[in-house]
Amino acid sequence: MAGTGGVMVLFVLGHLVGNLQVFIGPDQINTYGHFLQSNLEIIWPARISLLACIALHIWSAASLTRENLAARPVNYMQWQPTAASYASRTMVMSGLIIAVFIIYHLLHYTVMVTAINLTGTDFAGLHEMHDGKERHDIYKMIVLGFSNLWVSLFYILGVGLLCLHLSHGISAMWQSLGWKKNSYGPCLDAAAKWGSLAIFLGYSSIPLAVLLKVIQ
Repeated sequence: MAGTGGVMVLFVLGHLVGNLQVFIGPDQINTYGHFLQSNLEIIWPARISLLACIALHIWSAASLTRENLAARPVNYMQWQPTAASYASRTMVMSGLIIAVFIIYHLLHYTVMVTAINLTGTDFAGLHEMHDGKERHDIYKMIVLGFSNLWVSLFYILGVGLLCLHLSHGISAMWQSLGWKKNSYGPCLDAAAKWGSLAIFLGYSSIPLAVLLKVIQ
């Protein structure tokens, strides 16, 4: 679980850096998207590896949950958590909701299923001319996609749960890998929380910027 979680954290960071290029302008984000779409030998191995990590992460979570339940088949008569954070106590639930969010996000912007974007526009048909060649207009797709309030709110909620999940998961990852010591453990915990908040603000800034007409 720690290993696959680490890989997915790196993806979340890389994906954020790519997405934030929308603030630079249409040409920048469209050039970035065109590069990815034009190098299938890079993008498909990355996608397959990421999907494999997600599957292994879910399998690990299910296995650990079964082991925990088997270790204590009878619930506490009265349980009041003292050390466990809210994020750590809701890892399974937030993980399930995040899985639903990821599926929707993939169908929305990667597979580009028109029926779920709530705009009636075929995102796959959005193109622009660049240096005499046609390429996918990702900038316009992002603006149209987040122009729907409900889509943006669901996206922000999904990212919020993801970052809540990360706030505990990143810290636990170091512990599981044996890389967390008492001397600097609190620093890693703080970095996980503040880093997760920064990721949330980064991702949320895009739909908010669209709704507020900062990018249009």
